[in-house]
Amino acid sequence: MTQGEDLDLKWSARWSLTNRILAVNIFAIALLAGSFFWLDNYRVRLLDERTRQTETQAELIANVIEQTSPEDLDSVVAAVGTRTGHRIRIYDPQGIAQMDSWELAAPTYVNRDPATEPWRRSVARWMDRSIEAVVNADMLPSFEEPESDRFSAWNFSDEQPGINETITQLALAPDRTPMVSVAVPLRNRPGETVLVTANARDIRGDVRSARLTLGIIILAASLVSVLLSLFLARTIVLPLRRLSLAARRVRLGRAREVVLPRLPSRRDEIGLLARSLSDMSQALRQRIDATEAFAADVAHELKNPLASLSSAVDTLRKVKEPEYQAQLLDVVQDDVRRLDRLITEISTASRIDAELSRASFEKVDIGDLVGSIVASRDARNLNNRIRIAFGRPRTGSAVVMGDASQLARALANLLDNAVSFSPENGTVRIAATGDGERVYINVEDEGPGIPEDQHEAIFHRFHSIRPASEDFGKHSGLGLAIAKAIVDGHGGTIRAQNRDDSASGARFTISLPMATNV
Repeated sequence: MTQGEDLDLKWSARWSLTNRILAVNIFAIALLAGSFFWLDNYRVRLLDERTRQTETQAELIANVIEQTSPEDLDSVVAAVGTRTGHRIRIYDPQGIAQMDSWELAAPTYVNRDPATEPWRRSVARWMDRSIEAVVNADMLPSFEEPESDRFSAWNFSDEQPGINETITQLALAPDRTPMVSVAVPLRNRPGETVLVTANARDIRGDVRSARLTLGIIILAASLVSVLLSLFLARTIVLPLRRLSLAARRVRLGRAREVVLPRLPSRRDEIGLLARSLSDMSQALRQRIDATEAFAADVAHELKNPLASLSSAVDTLRKVKEPEYQAQLLDVVQDDVRRLDRLITEISTASRIDAELSRASFEKVDIGDLVGSIVASRDARNLNNRIRIAFGRPRTGSAVVMGDASQLARALANLLDNAVSFSPENGTVRIAATGDGERVYINVEDEGPGIPEDQHEAIFHRFHSIRPASEDFGKHSGLGLAIAKAIVDGHGGTIRAQNRDDSASGARFTISLPMATNV
């Protein structure tokens, strides 16, 4: 898996962050809306329970009728119908109604005509139908009282006047009230049937009340969810959009000073990102400025030897005397060497950062490293009759984590600088010590020292303060800049100052973190 592949979005890659926030919150609301399915299941369970209850009551009523004498039957049917709230009818073997509890007592329920009800009831019925359609509820048949009260009009027995077993029918009245009708045959009165009709308006009211409560909860949750989504979009998406636009302006380079919002009042990840991007843009701007300045300095430094070289070549064409020709050839040779040295050091300086970023740091014993550098310089006679005195530290007391070749280059540049400023037969002293946390390397010479206002400037590229006795162009002014870049890349510091003892001269001090677990 490549870096960042685990952060890739598959199916929602084209969505904006605002849409994703809304989608997540709406998904949560959709899960809550799924409770309508549970509510329909609750309605079905209530109707099933009411159906079973009505069946039981109908069979009990049939038993009571079977045990009641004909002279008491009217009063018993009226009393049972009033107490249970049901309508009780008895049909003879020909299916003709013999008795109706509503004719013997007051009606126990009323099926309302939808046309006479207020509009709110029409809205409630429309919502009932819509929700039942959404949850794919079973459609119930319509309940209608027959115009001719005959048992065959109820469609219980396919036009037969009677039945042999208990039959139940669940239907919906015009006002969508569930109606349970149970037909029970009378065993001791062959051919006669008892029809018990129950009105389940209370179930309809309970379900509608539950749906209304749930709808209010979902509506309120949806409103809060949308507001929270907009709040999140404002607090997350808007700052990100501003940062993106500012970063785009930085990329396009439309403005020299593009200020990225730092959002100092935000302590969350967005604020951290804003400050990181602002710091990155400033670092990038500084790097661009440094690159531009470096390019300008390189052009300026290359012009001097090129101008001298061009002048010498032009003059060489005009001079005929061998003596002057030899002098001009020496000038050409010096300029070529100077250009070669300058280009080499410019190349080295430009590669330092890249080489350090790829380097694998290992433990480096500074004592061994300095010892090998001093021995190599002595063997190649690079010190120009200057003695280098090295105070070797105890083995293992000055160990750092770093790139040995880069550290050797930095130390060699410091020694080159010290030797060039030291008087003939002078001494350059180098020492390394450790205090348990850091390693200090001091390089001291016996030269004229460094002007007070130049202690920082001498580390700038192409900045060079050379002794008067030195030939022009012998040094490029990059040695100390390269040394500082290497030390900085190792997490260390380098500073220059004049010696504080009785001797004159300059002292350069490098401080590097000591390697742990030595």
